[in-house]
Amino acid sequence: MIIKVLAENNTVSAAYKGEHGLSLYLETGKYKLLFDLGASELCFDNARTMQVDLAAVDMVFISHGHHDHGGGLARFLQINKKAPVYIRPPAFAGHYSQKPDGTQPYIGLEQNLLPNERFVFTEEYVRVTEELELFSGVGGSKLESLGNRNLLMETEHGLVPDNFLHEQNLLITEGNKKVLLAGCAHRGIVNILEHVSAKGYGPVTHVIGGFHLYSPPTEEYESRELISGIGDYLQQLGLQYYTCHCTGTEAYKQLKEQLGERMHYLATGAVLIL
Repeated sequence: MIIKVLAENNTVSAAYKGEHGLSLYLETGKYKLLFDLGASELCFDNARTMQVDLAAVDMVFISHGHHDHGGGLARFLQINKKAPVYIRPPAFAGHYSQKPDGTQPYIGLEQNLLPNERFVFTEEYVRVTEELELFSGVGGSKLESLGNRNLLMETEHGLVPDNFLHEQNLLITEGNKKVLLAGCAHRGIVNILEHVSAKGYGPVTHVIGGFHLYSPPTEEYESRELISGIGDYLQQLGLQYYTCHCTGTEAYKQLKEQLGERMHYLATGAVLIL
């Protein structure tokens, strides 16, 4: 399995452009996949630099309904004429952030993309192929990010705290490896991994994605105690972890100190071979 980071906050070199967003290109023995599409069209520039042909992608998975994970969706639908886009039904509901100054900017997907026959709206569990599984509906409240309190969703009663039912996670099985991809892990990476175990979706060997330990609306990190608790849990599982994006560099450094060679950072331009 080959994973190329097309968009992330940081870059491996000046040859690439970074942004607060996430887009991963994956090649398995059978498929060419995209997991998220960044905050803008920047991922397309980086794809050209990395010699990735996005017109040849077979399937797209959007992790949740925030613009920093689906900002390139409109452009993708123009250049790729075949790939279905797997996305949760609530992803196109209105999503907003709560800033300290009282403003509530829109952070959702482009509503004018609807309707579109390319969209496949997913249930709480979908076996896409023998190798690809999607799941959502994660419960539990262990070691959740307090930054979630700054994220809102639109309902008929106005804006309310986001319940993240629009968030889904991808499992890829290839050989003796099972890779979990989580866009931001808003439901908490600990709760997501416990959900995988409880539902019998595992055993997972690698975890890739953001852990939402940095909140852009407030520009604050989660407490060292919460981050340490997550690190302790991940250490006990003994997997390989590749984090990025909303984990934040300072939180990553703390997790790296705890987990050593089990914890890695993925920046734009990075290539990972599993």
